[in-house]
This record gives sequence, structure tokens and C-alpha cells, in this order.
Amino acid sequence: MSESEILHLGSPLRQSGRLPAARWCPSPNFGPRPDENDISLLVVHNISLPPEQFGGPWIEDFFCNRLDVSAHPYFREIGGMTVSSHLLIRRDGELLQFVRFQDRAWHAGRSAFCGREECNDYAIGIELEGADEIPYTDAQYRQLAAVTRQIQFAWPAITEDRITGHSDIAPGRKTDPGPAFDWLYFRQLLAG
Repeated sequence: MSESEILHLGSPLRQSGRLPAARWCPSPNFGPRPDENDISLLVVHNISLPPEQFGGPWIEDFFCNRLDVSAHPYFREIGGMTVSSHLLIRRDGELLQFVRFQDRAWHAGRSAFCGREECNDYAIGIELEGADEIPYTDAQYRQLAAVTRQIQFAWPAITEDRITGHSDIAPGRKTDPGPAFDWLYFRQLLAG
């Protein structure tokens, strides 16, 4: 094993599976990965509850199975779903973590990347509070870049070409993070 491999394996993030800067909101919606050392993909998503509305407790409640379905008509459609993500980045850059990185969050659904199916098995999912057609905030881009760098240090198999959108791993089924997501700007921040 090389010195750099030992360094990555000894990463505090890799050992704990949790970002110290994130507010911990444990979701029950996760399971074991087939191989917790096989983390090699990062998937960018978006979510807003109700759709195209920001703020409020609804995303956290949804990922933690405590969504009040009487609070909005749309919530009745999704009330029985059990989903999660590793991280959520709110509009102001606040960071929430729902699932440890070593665990399998339920964010990708039926999916494939480079011919390999079931992305949840080997991917980290990051949700941005947003919608396909609404521009994301600078605070979100900066937080996403900072978090991605930390994740890449801990799991170096997540190279730049292994960072993708939900729409790319589930085409025809998903559209997020949508055309409003500026991949070029994000990649510039990531490199800088």
C-alpha cells in the first residue's frame, strides 16, 4: 500500500463518515453498502418542498420520515416514500448530513453510471435545496466545492469525471440538478 493510500485510509472523514461542519440529522432510510470501501461516485441532486419553495423543515422531515402530509397537498403524493441523501446544502450554504458516507443512502433509485447499475451502492449523494430552473446560490456552489474536495481526499476514486448529476445516472426518469446548475462554475471552484 502506498503512502498516499495510507493517508486517505487514515482520513478522519473516512473513519467517522461524518462531516464535522454538518448538522447531524440521522435518517432511518439507509442500509449497508455491498462494500463500504467501494465509494467511487458523487451524485448532485436538487430538492425543494413544496416544489420550487425554499426554507422550512420539510426536506429534513421528509428524509427523516416525519413529513406532515396535511401541511401541503403535494406532501400527500410523497408521504409514503422512504428516501434519503448523505448531505443537503441549503440556499444559505447550511450543511446537513443524514447518512454516514460509509452507509448506503437511498438517493439515486434505479440508476447506472458507465454501465454499472445501482449507484446507491457506490455513490455519495448531495442534495442542493433548489429546483431545475431556479439558479442556485453562490453559497451553495462554494459549500458544494468545499465538501466535494473533502470527500475526494477521503475517497480518491471520486475523480472529477466521477462527479455527475442525477439526470445523468437516471436519464428520462430524473432531471436534477437541472439546467440552472452551472457545472462550469462548480468545476472552477473545485479546481481553485
